[in-house]
Amino acid sequence: MPERGEPIPLEKARKLCAEIRETKARKLFTQCWGCVRATKGAEGKMCFYKPPDFRGCGLVNERYDSGK
Repeated sequence: MPERGEPIPLEKARKLCAEIRETKARKLFTQCWGCVRATKGAEGKMCFYKPPDFRGCGLVNERYDSGK
């Protein structure tokens, strides 16, 4: 299990974001819906994309830290 707060590899962050968006991005007024709408799907502007550790999205961080 990863340590809390450790950097997330970019590919893993992308994968986790995509998995979470599959269920949440379609629901109005969720964090994912707002992120996708505000960024128009541009990865470099999405919540998770905060170099160098890619821990900008709480949902991605939580899933990564839980080891799922």
